[in-house]
Amino acid sequence: MDKKANFKEFIGKHPELLKYVKNKEMTFQDFYQIYDIYGEDDKTWSKYFVEEDDSRIKELGSILKNINIDSIEHHVNNAQKVIGIIQELTKKTPEATISVENPINKIYGD
Repeated sequence: MDKKANFKEFIGKHPELLKYVKNKEMTFQDFYQIYDIYGEDDKTWSKYFVEEDDSRIKELGSILKNINIDSIEHHVNNAQKVIGIIQELTKKTPEATISVENPINKIYGD
């Protein structure tokens, strides 16, 4: 593969670099020059990758702040009650055995 194809593959593996291009902080040409000089395993790339990881952690923290534990506990308890009721309703009870003497004999008196 040539260097351009390798660079395209590198960008495909690291879509977080597209954020810098969309925000017009960097261009693909800038990234290609860094790639051409340093390669893909250099420490130079860490500043572009770490920031993305930090934003993901912040986003996760934001999501966790909005979770209401009491509400979740309430819904879990309700679900457990419903499951208990369904289990009770579907429990098989032993069928009563009905002993039926030969009713034909009683009718005809044999």
